[in-house]
Amino acid sequence: MTLNRRHLALAGALTLTLLAGCATTPTPATLTETIARTPELSTLSKLIADAGLADTLRGAGPFTVFAPSDAAFRAVPAKTLAELAADKQLLKSVLTFHVLPGKVMATDVKNGNVKTVQGANVAVAKSGTFVTVEDAVVQPADLAATNGVIHVIDKVLMPPKR
Repeated sequence: MTLNRRHLALAGALTLTLLAGCATTPTPATLTETIARTPELSTLSKLIADAGLADTLRGAGPFTVFAPSDAAFRAVPAKTLAELAADKQLLKSVLTFHVLPGKVMATDVKNGNVKTVQGANVAVAKSGTFVTVEDAVVQPADLAATNGVIHVIDKVLMPPKR
């Protein structure tokens, strides 16, 4: 009898563990939501909201976002961050310089220049599994969203002066 109780208890614990695993599986999310739930992209998430781009990145897309990590933003001079905070159009220009129209997975990157949503070109390159955009390194790549893909990068890209 004791053996049966142990089996029942073990089966119950296993069932609860499996159900808990299913409950924590993330539901499909838009680019805005995926960025917001990625801890290393909290600065970018705030700036997207400040620039008024959250609805755009919730839209149909698809888009490819080269998302600077929080560490990348910490490397930006304080004066530059203050300028971006004071000028919503400049902030929007910098952020949209990180966005490509269309969904480009890391495996699909072709070496060359591609036009950003901002209007200027960025240089992208791939060698094996190593992907770069301008002088920023992608890692990690291919964070899937319902309306595109996110590639985390280690630098903040600045568009060319017009």
